[in-house]
Amino acid sequence: ALARQAAPSFLLQQQFRMFSDNAAAEASKAAPEVVKSDPGSKSKIRGVQMLIFGGLGAGFLYGYSLFTSQVPQTGPLVPPTAPAPKTSTPGDYAAVRASISSLLDADYDDGSYGPLLVRLAWHASGTYDKASCTGGSNGATMRFPPECNWAANRGLAIARDLLEPVKAAHPWISYADLWTLAGVVAIEDMGGPAVVWRPGRVDYPDGSKIVPDGRLPDATQGAKHLRNIFHRMGFDDRDIVALSGAHTLGRCHPDRSGFSGPWTNAPTTFSNLYFQELVNNTWCPKKWDGPLQYEDAKTHTLMMLPTDLALLSDRTFKKWVGLYAKDEQAFFKDFAVAFGKLMELGVPNPAEPAATS
Repeated sequence: ALARQAAPSFLLQQQFRMFSDNAAAEASKAAPEVVKSDPGSKSKIRGVQMLIFGGLGAGFLYGYSLFTSQVPQTGPLVPPTAPAPKTSTPGDYAAVRASISSLLDADYDDGSYGPLLVRLAWHASGTYDKASCTGGSNGATMRFPPECNWAANRGLAIARDLLEPVKAAHPWISYADLWTLAGVVAIEDMGGPAVVWRPGRVDYPDGSKIVPDGRLPDATQGAKHLRNIFHRMGFDDRDIVALSGAHTLGRCHPDRSGFSGPWTNAPTTFSNLYFQELVNNTWCPKKWDGPLQYEDAKTHTLMMLPTDLALLSDRTFKKWVGLYAKDEQAFFKDFAVAFGKLMELGVPNPAEPAATS
């Protein structure tokens, strides 16, 4: 700011000359009296004068360099641009994890992209069919239409775009590995269990292997539908309930799923709170213009979907709901195993578990 208001250099030079002349005059007035009292002090005076003028000259040169340095003539001073992220060595999954973690906390929904990344990993993997060995996380086919435009995948373009800088910083990792790893990292960073994650997925060059729409769960359905969807992937009833516990995270959006609201009051913390809310609240149909969903009768702020309530109406499902509501560690253990299995659906040759640090 000072530099932008600097006077022309010739004005500075005139001011310096005036200051020097005044200083010399004052010194000459004082010098005779000192000489009279001490003839040997003349050389001392000259030494003092040299020190004075030498200091003034050095100060002038320093100040002049400040006033004449190259600076912006208008506008605010701008800090230097942050350096571009460094690319990592192929196989450095710890670096990829760190890049993903740095993106999670943000002014989005309830303060984190974590739940959205879990949904991306889930939907990229949950298309698997064990009978035909099609679908699953291998290939990252959600990059292409029509899969990227499925109703079940609305809003996931936000998650895919969010991860583009991570892909650019670590170009050696496949999208299929990146998306699934992002879901694992998000769960762990939000307080959930460590999930064994193994690389080895590849990216298909086009959408020719996209499976038919309709393989992901439909939240408007009941227990029979859940078994059809999850048994097709190779999961049992216990796995179904454990994986449903991912609803402890995030919320529904009317412009995506058609539903609205969070399942818990801590939607960015991974816990067994979803099961506690499910069994401890009274759930009533929500009166609104949207599809059938349920709200807690006490506060009307939490919601459950028909597939959530199906876990209570089915005797086998309800047994596991009760266990997980009472024992968070049992839920964490079972969820970690089931989610790790989900992330590897359709992956022919997963590698050894990747190092985390």
